[in-house]
Amino acid sequence: MIAPRLLTSRSVLRLIDRDDAKRLLRFRVENREHLAPWEPLREAWYFTQEQCLQYIGEAREAIRLDRAYPFLILDPAEEHILGTFTFSNVVRGAFQACHLGYAMGASNEGSGLMKESLVEGLAWAFGSLGLHRVMANYIPRNERSAGLLRALGFEREGLARAYLLIAGRWEDHVLTALIRPD
Repeated sequence: MIAPRLLTSRSVLRLIDRDDAKRLLRFRVENREHLAPWEPLREAWYFTQEQCLQYIGEAREAIRLDRAYPFLILDPAEEHILGTFTFSNVVRGAFQACHLGYAMGASNEGSGLMKESLVEGLAWAFGSLGLHRVMANYIPRNERSAGLLRALGFEREGLARAYLLIAGRWEDHVLTALIRPD
């Protein structure tokens, strides 16, 4: 498969690569407090160049194995990471599905950039990647994620109690999915 390079009116979307380690570290450090309520607890090592390089190596292997597709949302000059999204836990066979996770940097939150990016990303996932189903889950109090997923056409399928350990606490998650439009 040819590595996708998707364009929106305000950004470039592409898979993460080894050359992105410094950009990734800057994004993590700049958004540490902003993203902390929605992520697992992060050790200090997470905010190092070495960990970013390790993550990128693992991400590239996951791409090679058709297991995950971690995208960066970059400014048009491709100098700064504005946000990220990942199609992970790809399962083939009769399922043809994955999970979607995403994070938007504080400076672009509420701008519509994530929706704009995911419209393109989902079209790629349902088209070139050949997926049938994309699942995305959110903490019930995360109104931004709820609104984003609704706007993208995701439908609520249920509630998973104590689903993920987020910020040191087991959090319930609303389960949603989007089926490939035919």
